[in-house]
Formats: sequence, C-alpha cells, structure tokens
Amino acid sequence: MIDNLFKAFSTQVELTESDKEICAPYFELITFSKNSIVEEENRVPRYLYFIVKGFMRLFYYDDNGDEVTTFIASSNAFITPFLEFIHERKSKENLECITDCDVYKAERISLMELINKNENFKQFSLTIFEQAIATTQLRANDLATLTAELRYKKLLEQQPDIIQNVPVQYIASYLGIKPQSLSRIRRQLIK
Repeated sequence: MIDNLFKAFSTQVELTESDKEICAPYFELITFSKNSIVEEENRVPRYLYFIVKGFMRLFYYDDNGDEVTTFIASSNAFITPFLEFIHERKSKENLECITDCDVYKAERISLMELINKNENFKQFSLTIFEQAIATTQLRANDLATLTAELRYKKLLEQQPDIIQNVPVQYIASYLGIKPQSLSRIRRQLIK
C-alpha cells in the first residue's frame, strides 16, 4: 500500500530508493471506521493523512449547529485542516471518515524532521500545501460565482467518485445548498 503514497510523491518529485527508505518510517498505516472523527475542532491538528482507500471530509458547525462540509477527499489525496496544521493553531474543523478508511498518517513533528532531512520532501510538502490553498480558493470562487447547478456539474465532471460514494447531505453542504435543492438538481439533469 505504501506504493500508493510513493506514487503520489512521484507526481511532483522524483524519488530515489534512498528517499523511499528515508520516508517509509515516518508514515503509519491506520484503519478508521466510518464516522470516526480523527481530528477534532478546538484542537491543534497533529497529523497529515494520505487516503489509501475511502472518503474523508472536513466540516464545522455553523451558528445554528448545522454541519458545513468544507472539503471532501478520496483515495490518493492528502487531507488535514492545512492552515491550522502548518501554523500549529486550534482548528475550527473536524476531520471525519465518511466511509471506512485506510490511511497513512504522519505526525507534524516527524514531517518537519523529514522535510529538513530531504530536499525532495521539502519540495513535495510545499506542493501539497500550495494545492490545498489553491483548492480552498477555487471552492470560494465557485461558491461566489457559479450557480448550484454548475457547482454540481463541475463536481460530477471532476470527481464522480464523490457523487457515487458520499451521502447527499455532505455533498449538498459542500456545494453550499440544501439536500432538497441537490435532489431537485439531480432530477433535472436526468430528464
């Protein structure tokens, strides 16, 4: 399974066998059950997660106590509350397993050690965090400029696995709409 992790690294930097040997001890394979909260709000996130199998989401509770999903990730993706993880601040978000999940996790302090040891991992970590910031910015732009139907179509086109495997209420929340509105959009697209 660690080959999946190395493949993700290899999309951005070329890893030598030595790099792989250095990296492997820093990542621990863990299985989480569906609905497990692996990072809690009001705590400093401790780990960066690489999803081998399954779906995870970041969410917070709004002023009405409703869950608001801010990010959904699937296999071969990294996830954590990134800004809080980088700056070691308490997060307002929870990280939850939507399905049973197999993940590699790396503790922040260990990642910093790995980054300081190896230039390839330093470069790769910068890429991961840049992508996280870009994804957040794109989502904010989509929420501000696209209709609900266009946001759904974009998700359907770019990440169909989420549409097929994630409960409607999480998808609707991520798209910034009510589940009933999402059901209506889906019905209209089928016609």
